[in-house]
Amino acid sequence: MKNHPNYKNIYSDIVSKKFPHKQKECETLLKMDSLSFLNIIELNKIIFGVSDIQTENFNQKHRSYQKSDILKILDYQKKNKLNNIQLANHFKLSRNTVTKWKKMFLVK
Repeated sequence: MKNHPNYKNIYSDIVSKKFPHKQKECETLLKMDSLSFLNIIELNKIIFGVSDIQTENFNQKHRSYQKSDILKILDYQKKNKLNNIQLANHFKLSRNTVTKWKKMFLVK
C-alpha cells in the first residue's frame, strides 16, 4: 500500500506555526479524523487565501486524486445536475479529465 501524506498533521503544523490567528477558522476541519480533497482545498483557501492564476495553474498540474476522491467528484456532479464543463470549472479540472474519469469509474 502506498503511503499518503498526512494532510491533517501538515495543515495543523502550518496553522499553529505560521498562521495561529486562523486557528479558530480551521478548527472544525482539523478536528476531523481524516481530510478529504474538498477539506484540503477549503483549508488551503482559509489559510492562504485566493491565489493568482499562475499559482493556480502550477498547483493544478501537481494535484493527484484517489479513487474515493474521484467518485465523490462524480457524485457531486450527479447531486447538483452539472454537465462535464460545469463540473470541470467548479473543481478546476479539464473537461477531458472528467470524461476520462466517467469512462473509468461509471461505465462497466
